[in-house]
Amino acid sequence: MSGKRIVFCTFGSLGDLYPLLSLAREMKHRGHAPVVATSPAYRSLIEAEEIAFHPVRPEVDISDPNILRRVMDRRTGGRYLFCDIILPALRDSYQDTAKVAADADLLVIHPIAVAALLLARKSGRAWASVAVAPMSLCSAYDPPVFSGLPFADSLASFGPGVQKVLLKLIAAMFEPVWKPYREFEKELGLSRAPNPLLWGHSPHLALGLFSPLLAVPQPDWPAKAHATGFPFLSHSDGNTPELQKFLDSGEPPIVFTLGSAAVGAAGDFYEQSAEAARRLERRALLLVGRDPHNQPRRPLPPGVIAVQYAPHSAVFPSACAVVHQGGIGTTGESMRAGHPTLVVHYGHDQPDNAARLVRMGMARSIPRERYNAEVAAREIQNLLENKSYAERAAAIGAQVRNENGTASACDLLGDLLEAPNTGATNPQSMGLVVA
Repeated sequence: MSGKRIVFCTFGSLGDLYPLLSLAREMKHRGHAPVVATSPAYRSLIEAEEIAFHPVRPEVDISDPNILRRVMDRRTGGRYLFCDIILPALRDSYQDTAKVAADADLLVIHPIAVAALLLARKSGRAWASVAVAPMSLCSAYDPPVFSGLPFADSLASFGPGVQKVLLKLIAAMFEPVWKPYREFEKELGLSRAPNPLLWGHSPHLALGLFSPLLAVPQPDWPAKAHATGFPFLSHSDGNTPELQKFLDSGEPPIVFTLGSAAVGAAGDFYEQSAEAARRLERRALLLVGRDPHNQPRRPLPPGVIAVQYAPHSAVFPSACAVVHQGGIGTTGESMRAGHPTLVVHYGHDQPDNAARLVRMGMARSIPRERYNAEVAAREIQNLLENKSYAERAAAIGAQVRNENGTASACDLLGDLLEAPNTGATNPQSMGLVVA
């Protein structure tokens, strides 16, 4: 098969970018010409991987703590993300994506790149949807825990009949948010499709870019959906000599991190974490990011250090336990490392990812608003003293390390590129897949 031009469309945090960048890098290795179309803020990161980049509005400062705090709000973060950032720029995003997709052989679309979704439907071109977290392939048979929904954990315990009704109610409840999308959808001459976040799956290929341990195919998943395993992005940078010396100089530490987005809404997370480590008399590593507000305001306890950044893949394996926010990228790395985990979840997919890790027996979880030194120390002590968490986490880690999500997903993309007539779909027949 001769090289094809593949456009990967995404938006969001590094947890949303890295999986598609890993696929782009592998498809380039296989002789194709990938392009990553996303926020201008990621240009240097993508081009450093020698992958072609195309900017797509809105232009958002992904490091602005004010934006990150609002996005991470459990109850209003999703509404803010769409009403204030994504949907006001919908037409601009569509124009930017149309430019890069004009001669594409395949579009690969992240669920919140909704302008690219409209473009795929309008063009009739072959396309693949991706779900970086199980929540994006929401199922009435494996119901997600919705952030900000009252009694979300209890609601998720009801059976498929109730879940089908609940999903329809949720779609109806948030339909007013989608008014700009509906107007543009109609303007493009497209028929009204079901809620794009709940049912925005491609009829050609729907990639679940996560381990089957986290979610297995369900009866109401799209017919061409696959759980491929995590497409981890390997990093050339490792630990600094100083950090590696710390990791090697004593007992495995507790690693505290808030990923690449929630770190901007840390509040007193790191202060409370340092105190929890002191109470436990444990060594600890705090990954505090670049926000000055996260830097230690007082001397840290003995055996506790704070660094701005280190790749999770480089430090998680050296931990005795990991405390993180439950973003899907961090979740995948914690599963691969195979250590007990405390998930301190904010919003979006994080409560659902947390619930899945808890059900697997490797984790405990608490919402961010309940997190303090006393609670953290108690939860971490439980993780470390109850050997079942370590045993289960080790078994999960071994299985995840044996998966190759990047290769599996790229094999499926290659099959789609070779399939006859995939680019000749009637645009009006490309309504979203809905159970």
